Amino acid sequence: MFLQRMKKVLLLLGVFLMLASCSEYQKVLKSDDAGKKYALAEELYNQAIVENSKSTFRKALRVLEQIVPQYRGKPQGEKLSFLYADTYYQLGDNQIAGYQFERFVASYPKSDKAEEASFKSAKSYFADSPRFDLDQAETVKAIGELQKYIDKYPNGEFLDQANQYVAELRVKLEKKAYEIAKQYHHTENYKSAIVAFNNFITEYPGSPFREAAFYYRFDSAYELAINSYEVLMQERLNTAKGFYTNYKKYYPEGSEYYEQIQANYQDLESRLQNF
Repeated sequence: MFLQRMKKVLLLLGVFLMLASCSEYQKVLKSDDAGKKYALAEELYNQAIVENSKSTFRKALRVLEQIVPQYRGKPQGEKLSFLYADTYYQLGDNQIAGYQFERFVASYPKSDKAEEASFKSAKSYFADSPRFDLDQAETVKAIGELQKYIDKYPNGEFLDQANQYVAELRVKLEKKAYEIAKQYHHTENYKSAIVAFNNFITEYPGSPFREAAFYYRFDSAYELAINSYEVLMQERLNTAKGFYTNYKKYYPEGSEYYEQIQANYQDLESRLQNF
């Protein structure tokens, strides 16, 4: 009986404190006292970091939105600008976070927080990079921002993470380019496939899709040749033969596409003998 009463008392006390806290928050939010708002914003931000609370970050953001413009150019402006950008970052609003961190670095390049802000700006754009089959403008921007961080802080605290993110994004761009070229091949647009695979092999020399690109470039040239008018066939068969030689140079017997390419090559040689 006593325990039940205590639970009720504690519950009521919790509700009372929450309401009082909300009431105080609303009171400060509606006031014209920038000092109180500054203190409240800092308190809420620190509380949100400790609790990892999205709702508290959102409360902090409402206060920060009101006072950041008021403190711009003042000594407190540097700290508030960082908290403002980081609050968006913690809430996962990547576009705004990236932009606000960029503004912070431009406004306070000598700040102790400049390196962290530079990395978080780049990481925000990294987080906003879409899957490989969509437009990759954001991916290109993210790579650019990460590379700026790497160049500026070659011994930086976040260097390993930045290099890892760049590698991931580059693979995404490679996969996009590879899949476009492969689509040309699968839809029997062999001329476009050959051009696309040539570009891919040149632009992405260390790609995990490189062997497949060599194989499909040969296969596109082979299919183009055997489906050509006779007057064009010999020249196109020789072009395909050159692509076969390229494949063999880098990928000897036992590689993934060896048996498939070997069968087509034997047919190619047989056709060339007729000329």
